[in-house]
Amino acid sequence: MKQLFIVFEGIDGSGKSTQVKLLTEKLIAAGHKVYTTFEPTDSPIGSLVRNIFKGRMNADHKTIAALNVADRLDHLHNEINGLLKKMEEGYTVISDRYYFSSYAYHGVHVDIDWVIAANALSAATLKPDVNFFIDVDPEVSMKRLNSTRGTIELYETLENLQQVKAKYLESFEKLKGEEKIVFINGNQSVAAIADDIWKELDNL
Repeated sequence: MKQLFIVFEGIDGSGKSTQVKLLTEKLIAAGHKVYTTFEPTDSPIGSLVRNIFKGRMNADHKTIAALNVADRLDHLHNEINGLLKKMEEGYTVISDRYYFSSYAYHGVHVDIDWVIAANALSAATLKPDVNFFIDVDPEVSMKRLNSTRGTIELYETLENLQQVKAKYLESFEKLKGEEKIVFINGNQSVAAIADDIWKELDNL
């Protein structure tokens, strides 16, 4: 398997983080150098975004969308641990969220075409070899969030997650000619989801 840039997308509680971990373990066992990362990042800009999500700070939705654009550009170009740097070093890079998360989450509150245009530089710089969308019912994800989280964040309400899922589907439709998007049934067991992802990667 060649070096790849793999992105996991999905609404909160879809099980992305678990699948990132399982796939990383599998790829390392198969002899790959793997770097895993996430968005918002833990950089100063990403930390600002996380503080807003946690309700420690207030910001307008347009500001949040713009901060995510800035965080993503730093994620790409950071000289120490940026995506481009890691790809150059020969890593297969796996990211928990990338620009489709912005389209989906911010597209609920801000014009989606503006969000796509604002992220054009990131999309032109580095496109995923595959975007895995873990497709789960918002009701299921809310149950998971309520059972595993002490606090619920800004976007984690059933109504919002339903809207976010709809925006994911809208953005996939808009960009289906330009992006490799693979739907994975997220209502299955963790092992079955991992198997489906592995089969799809084998095809790549």
